[in-house]
Amino acid sequence: MAMVFIGVDPQKLSVTIEVVDAHERVVATGRFPTDKAGYAAMRTQVRACPERVWAVEGSNGAGRPLAQRLLADGERVVDVPAKLSARARSLDTGHNRKTDAHDAHAVAVVAARTKGLRVLSYDDELEALRMLADRRDELSRARVQTVNRLQRLLSELTPGKAKKDLTPLQAKAILASVRPRDLAGKTRRRLTVEQLTELVAVDKKIKALTKELNAMVIARGSQLMDLSGVGPVVAARTLADVGDVARFADRNRFASWTGTAPLDASSGEQNRHRLSRAGNRRMNHMIHIAAISQIRLDTDGRAYYRRKCAEGKKPLEALRCLKRRISDALYGQLVTDARAAGAGPGGHCGATQESSAAGSNPLTSASDQPLPGPAPTTLPAATTPAKPRPGSAPEQPRRRAGAVKVQRPTGRTTLTATSAGADSKEPVPAP
Repeated sequence: MAMVFIGVDPQKLSVTIEVVDAHERVVATGRFPTDKAGYAAMRTQVRACPERVWAVEGSNGAGRPLAQRLLADGERVVDVPAKLSARARSLDTGHNRKTDAHDAHAVAVVAARTKGLRVLSYDDELEALRMLADRRDELSRARVQTVNRLQRLLSELTPGKAKKDLTPLQAKAILASVRPRDLAGKTRRRLTVEQLTELVAVDKKIKALTKELNAMVIARGSQLMDLSGVGPVVAARTLADVGDVARFADRNRFASWTGTAPLDASSGEQNRHRLSRAGNRRMNHMIHIAAISQIRLDTDGRAYYRRKCAEGKKPLEALRCLKRRISDALYGQLVTDARAAGAGPGGHCGATQESSAAGSNPLTSASDQPLPGPAPTTLPAATTPAKPRPGSAPEQPRRRAGAVKVQRPTGRTTLTATSAGADSKEPVPAP
C-alpha cells in the first residue's frame, strides 16, 4: 500500500486524526479519547496502512505526550509547526474555520506537501533531562515569588532597611533583630518566618536538581559546560530542546531557531536589520544568561562586548552581537559532540567544528543572515565517527585557512578569525 500521512490535532482529553494519501485524498478520519482504550482504537484504525507517517502538531507542547507514546511503539512521527498548519488552513476551503477536523486536515496536508519536516526520535535520557530542566525552571520562578513576598514583609517589619539581593541567611539575621509586641506585628513576623522556611526549602531543591542535571549532562558525554558561561542549567536546556542537532543544516539556521540571528528589513538602497522576536525563547534566554556571565567575568566575551561598544554600538546591540557568537559556539560544540558520539550530524555538508566571526564567503557580514527554505532531512547520515577527545584536552580538528586556535590559561579555547569581512581579526568568544 502507498504511503499515507496521518494528521493529528492533539488535545488534553481527545485526539482528532485524518489520514490522507500522497495525492491528499482522505482515507480515514476519527476522533479518539487519549486514554488507553482510545489510543489502542486509534492505532487499530490505521493498522491497515503499514507505510504511514504520523504528523503531530505541537510535538513540544500539547502533542508531546502522544508523540512520545507513538515513538515508544515504534511509529514514525514528524513535527508540524503550528505556523505551517495555519497557512494550509487559510488557503483551504472553509473560510479559515478552526475546528479540530480542519486542524487535522491542515496538518496532514502539510505533512504530504512538505519535505524536511523534523523527524522525532525517542530518547529516554533526553526526555528525563527535559523534565528535570522544566522542574528547575518552575522552582526558579517559585523562588522569585517567594523572595518578593519575603522582601515585602521584611520592609514592613523594618522600614527603610530593605536589601536588594536577599539571601536566606541575611533574611534570618534581619528577622532575629525584630521583636514586635502588637498583634499585627506578630502576625507579620510569623508569615515572614513561613516565607523564609519556604525559601530555604526551594533553594535546597534547586541545588539538588542542579547537581542532578550536571551529572546527566556529563553522563551524555557533552562538552557544552567547557564553554565559558555555560553551566549545568544552560547545557541541560540546550540538550533537551535541541535534541538531534542534525536537524539544523548550519549555524545560521541554528541561530535563527535560537532567535539570535537578526531579521533582514532592507528596502531599496537602505540596508538594515532588526531584532528577531521569533525562535525558541527559552533557548534565547539561556544564551542571554551565558552572555551576561561572560560580561561579568574576565573572559574573551567581555573583551568582545567592550570592543563592540567602542565601535559605536549601543550596549543592547553589543549584547546581541555577543549572543550570536555564543549561539555559533554552542552549535559548533553540539556538532563536535555528535561526531564524537558517532552519530554523524546529517545535513552538515562541509561544516566545521568551530564557529568564526565571518562565514566561508569573505563578504559575509557579522549579521550572518539565515538561509531561507526548509532544512534537508533530519535523519542522521552515516559518517565515520571522529575519535573522542582524551580527557579534557580538546581534539585538534582541521581548521580552514585563517582560523587560529589560542589556548587560554583556563584550559578553554577561543578562535581568532582572519577574514576580509567586516569582523576580520576579531576574536570569537567561546562562551
